[in-house]
Amino acid sequence: MMKAVKLSALVAVAALATGCASQSDFDKLKADVDSLKPQVSAAAADAASAKAAAAEASAKASAAESAANRAAQYAQDTNSKLDRMFKRSQHK
Repeated sequence: MMKAVKLSALVAVAALATGCASQSDFDKLKADVDSLKPQVSAAAADAASAKAAAAEASAKASAAESAANRAAQYAQDTNSKLDRMFKRSQHK
C-alpha cells in the first residue's frame, strides 16, 4: 500500500514538473515536420536513383565478367591448339 502511495506521488510530481505542451509547441513541431517533408522526398528520390544506377552497374559488371570468362576460355583453347601443333611438329 505504501509503495502504491509513494509511486502515485512520484508520478504526480513528474507530471507537474514536465508540464503540458502548448498549442504553439505543437504548431512549431508541425511546421518543422512540414519543412522536412520535401527533404525526405528528395532523399527518397536520390535513393531510388542510386538504386537504379547500382542495378545498372551490376548488370554491366555481370556482362563484363561473362565476356572475360569467354575470352579466358578462348585463350585456353588457343593455347591447347598451339601445344598440339607444336607436339605434332616435334614428332616429324
